[in-house]
Amino acid sequence: MTRGVELIRLLTLLWLRLKRPFLLWQLDRARLRWVDGVPLTVLPGVHDPVVFRTGRFLARAIAELPPTHATADAPPHALDMGTGSGIAAIFAARQGYHVLGVDVSAAATRCARANVLINDLQEQVRILQGDLFAPVHGKQFDLVTFNPPFYRGQPRSEADVAWRSPDVIERFAAGLPLVLLPKGRALIVFSSDGDESGLIEALRQNGFTTMPVVRRNFHNEVVTVYAATRRTTSAEPSL
Repeated sequence: MTRGVELIRLLTLLWLRLKRPFLLWQLDRARLRWVDGVPLTVLPGVHDPVVFRTGRFLARAIAELPPTHATADAPPHALDMGTGSGIAAIFAARQGYHVLGVDVSAAATRCARANVLINDLQEQVRILQGDLFAPVHGKQFDLVTFNPPFYRGQPRSEADVAWRSPDVIERFAAGLPLVLLPKGRALIVFSSDGDESGLIEALRQNGFTTMPVVRRNFHNEVVTVYAATRRTTSAEPSL
């Protein structure tokens, strides 16, 4: 890292620290967000896809990728893991997917269901509460999306589940082969603040190749959306 890049990062972190009291004040209240013309209500205790940007970043990546294996008689199906406000599920539905959104948080499932109604997508999107793949046992999907907790450790509160977990990356990677169709694709958004190498290694051990489809340097962190597909050759995943 060059001295100039490091200086920019330090200044960005200082600016975020100065903004922190205002951000925390916002997060204690219900608020309305707009992402590319899509309205979203965000309830207290639910990951804000705009303030923390990874939800919006993943949603925009979904919007730029065409649906996989769509036919007139059989629309593609998507699973939005850790749906939070429901933003990724809603953007997938706007791309033509029939979507199941899952979150372990009761507050998040209430929030996502409200946003499905606000966007009149109740015929395409259902929201379920549960831990990872438990609510969708036996189902398979063309697309799986995930905005996982980036930090290792035990969550300190229900809201902290969106940020911290000791093993969610490994459990997600282990369960993905059962729910992703053979020619399906998983899109996972991740921050350089987290264990990116651990994510890629966990997916590799479970038979997946990963590659970045979009990446952006926000100065305080680099955010990447990775595509994971079943490995069909001996090629190793690459960054």
